[in-house]
Amino acid sequence: MVKRRVHVAAAAIISADGSEVLLARRPSNVDHGGLWEFPGGKLAPYETGLEALKRELHEELGVEIRRAQPLIRIHHEYSDKHILLDVWQVHDFAGEPFGREGQAVRWVPMTELVHYPFPAANLPILRAVMLPTEYLITGEEVDEERFTERLSRALDEDGVRLVQLRAKSLSEPDYLKRAEQALALCRERGARLVLNGEPSLLEAVAADGIHLTSDRLMSLERRPLPEGTWLSASTHDRRQLDQARRIGCDFVTLSPLRTTPSHPDVAPIGWHDFQQLVEHAGMPVFALGGMTRFDAHHARAVGAQGIASIRDFWK
Repeated sequence: MVKRRVHVAAAAIISADGSEVLLARRPSNVDHGGLWEFPGGKLAPYETGLEALKRELHEELGVEIRRAQPLIRIHHEYSDKHILLDVWQVHDFAGEPFGREGQAVRWVPMTELVHYPFPAANLPILRAVMLPTEYLITGEEVDEERFTERLSRALDEDGVRLVQLRAKSLSEPDYLKRAEQALALCRERGARLVLNGEPSLLEAVAADGIHLTSDRLMSLERRPLPEGTWLSASTHDRRQLDQARRIGCDFVTLSPLRTTPSHPDVAPIGWHDFQQLVEHAGMPVFALGGMTRFDAHHARAVGAQGIASIRDFWK
């Protein structure tokens, strides 16, 4: 049976202070009735995703989009149809949203999103909405005082809110000590910390999640962490992205986008192939490899969650 293809534009409308997102409840007489969703609707013939979004939000919520940018594109298979969700993050709009078609709408704190029931295709959007656009991977630093200084600067001056503790040169006891130090700094600033290593590290340090190497990722048969604990992984090709989706990673890095001094002999992916890989990833993807903050808008434009970097944040 050939499934019908449905292209839907959806909006993650964020409050001015970034603490809440607008949800709409699906009517009881449609598919997935009673579940919550990000507002939007199907594209009309010859419409772009943004054009459809502007029309749908005016019709459904009575608002006019002033500024929006791509957030994530999700392909999802149901038993009878293939859905493409073209999701945009709306930063600025005119009007006070209300349910013009009688639907319930509600501003929901980011911290409470996990308690709302969504259609399965919406779940990756939740992760994208809750994640920042910049992902700091810590550099190798033996001296504790310098580590504290550099991480504090990234959190305070650069506003980093997602940190991966990468410290391959440390022994496990020293890594755990460093993790406690990093966790305290992150907690003070409201940032999340993921540990680069085995999932068992979370038994010793109550960080927010684990980042898997690509080798560790490919060795797994199932998700090694409970839902609600962040799981990320390093990926470099379509096969690894497929594995990350299969075991339920929440987000990944995809590298190297450019040639880097640390891996000069590794062929870069380049923006074109990166966009093709991200299109079918089905989860938030951070561009890694020669990235700086100046690349963030370009990365978002081709479907990435944002950029990940060591050198640009670890000054």
